[in-house]
Amino acid sequence: MRVRDWDDILADVASDSTDPDGWRAVAGSRRGGLGEDLYFGHPSVGLYHLKTYAKNPRDLRGVGAQVARKVDDGLDPLLPDADSDGRFAVRTAPEDEDHAEEMATRLTETLRVHAEAPTDPDHLFEDVMEAVDSPAFGPMEYEFDGRPDELDELSDTFEEAEELLTAELDDLIEDDDVDRGFH
Repeated sequence: MRVRDWDDILADVASDSTDPDGWRAVAGSRRGGLGEDLYFGHPSVGLYHLKTYAKNPRDLRGVGAQVARKVDDGLDPLLPDADSDGRFAVRTAPEDEDHAEEMATRLTETLRVHAEAPTDPDHLFEDVMEAVDSPAFGPMEYEFDGRPDELDELSDTFEEAEELLTAELDDLIEDDDVDRGFH
């Protein structure tokens, strides 16, 4: 297992040509520490674990690793299904001004079509993600101020990765001096 910067992992996901709507994620607060845990996976790509924290409101930092090469029958029940209330997406910036205008036109048309006809929220989400060329999106189980049970089960399943990523993230937090409060 290779620990990498969380941005590098997302860049790999963004450059992958895999079916973008096949991804699923589960996330929540870190166990006993500052920041958040995120597991996201795709059946044919594998499962990734990211640990992140906000150094400040504009600077998210973290580490991650691929913890499984595929989402098998043992991991599948730990990730949300299409009926989950939450959604997540990975986005990429437009390549240039022409690409940005093209994306804006597609997005405008998508929203116009959905505004004129009865629509399902899931279909709107999927169509918007396709209009902005999201390379990865899907259902997500997320607790803002807690941890979903599935997150704990995944952490226990990949205990070695959990320990290694926790140590790496704790080093980043210590180096950035964000582990202390203000007086």
